[in-house]
Amino acid sequence: MGEPAAPTRPPEPDYSVITPEELHVYREAENRFRASSAAYPIIGEPSPDAEIEWREIALPGRDLPVRVYRPRLEATLPLVVHVHGGGFVGTAAQCDWTNSRLTARLPAVVVSVEHRLLAPDSPLANAADDGWHVLWHLVRHSAEWGIDPAHVAVFGESCGALISALAAVRAREAGLELKAQVLVNPVADVTGTMFDYPSVAEYAYRPSPALSLLKLFQRLAIPPGTDAAAVSPLHTNDLSGLAPALVVVPTQDAVADHGRRYAERLREAGSPVQLSEYPGAKHAFLTLPGVEPQAEAAQAEILAFLGAALAK
Repeated sequence: MGEPAAPTRPPEPDYSVITPEELHVYREAENRFRASSAAYPIIGEPSPDAEIEWREIALPGRDLPVRVYRPRLEATLPLVVHVHGGGFVGTAAQCDWTNSRLTARLPAVVVSVEHRLLAPDSPLANAADDGWHVLWHLVRHSAEWGIDPAHVAVFGESCGALISALAAVRAREAGLELKAQVLVNPVADVTGTMFDYPSVAEYAYRPSPALSLLKLFQRLAIPPGTDAAAVSPLHTNDLSGLAPALVVVPTQDAVADHGRRYAERLREAGSPVQLSEYPGAKHAFLTLPGVEPQAEAAQAEILAFLGAALAK
């Protein structure tokens, strides 16, 4: 028998008219592609210096998969809890290129959360809970995971950056001291003002149909009658006392102003923040090293920031 055919990437749907059934079919096909070696020319190859495995974490009422990256050494290491982007599509495996390099070069244990994806029956609050509950579980069971609970950071992209930002706020409220948060092309506002930013108007239809995607994201994220502000970092009342942040903004991105404004709000609240812009880079550029030339530089900047923050 011959080798099974490599997954092929499905065509991008029209997000303005997609049905729940069509969304499910598209998501399954897209995530199979992102998790396969067929995607390597776009998303990059994992580092051979990292061990990568899937594990499950038993959380209240559910078991949640996580993708675990470890350097090839025996030691108690810092922890980076990572959350992938995509919102209603996406998988931790799409971030192997960055996370495998982070684990080897920091070194640290990187745990990437395979959170519940947005769907008609799964709002953003579920994904936000998954990010926080994994972080809290890992810190409470640090010895089992071989991590140092005093040296922990969170890191996410796009929707994952939103989840990471909310986790940083919840960490402060729970008395958990994080050393750093890295927020790459964050979506930071899913309220009625989500689209009221110059970057949304400028990049609504170029280089991709961002506006229709963001409108679907909002519809799935915030069911009628729920509080959008509660899952919008930009609308958090108190942003003081948070972990030092690196906010990475690609400039050709509809949500670029989300990141800029969130960095401003952190600075106004007295939380340390570094805003780093990448001119000409597009949304999700960090996970697309095969087609986005600035991904390498952004990865190096993130590595340096986390390395300094997590140093013992």
